[in-house]
Amino acid sequence: MDERRRFGNQGEALAAEYLESKGFRILERQYTRPYGEIDLICLDGEEVVFVEVKSRRTNQYGYPEDSVTPKKIRHLLRVIEEYLVSSRFFETPWRIDVVAIEFYCQPPQVTHIKAIDVPENY
Repeated sequence: MDERRRFGNQGEALAAEYLESKGFRILERQYTRPYGEIDLICLDGEEVVFVEVKSRRTNQYGYPEDSVTPKKIRHLLRVIEEYLVSSRFFETPWRIDVVAIEFYCQPPQVTHIKAIDVPENY
């Protein structure tokens, strides 16, 4: 496993721990398809939550959440659509959240952005 993946896994583990402390139930980790990956799939009450985790070691390139671009969201939506069609959650309300982790802060700063905007005509 390369260093980048190890660091990503560290961020995803911290995000999962944070979300569980808020009452979320983790359903899947690193749900992968050929065209993309969803870091965490959770239940928040009756709503399915697809979570994109972004971590940074430094603030050199801005805040972690700034890297969730419309292109990234389009990739996520493609994987989300497949997941919903193939799961028992086909008709369940859902949303996309971002958990941004700043490891350069001590302790690491976790920011949870709920229900990000989804571009029309994805």
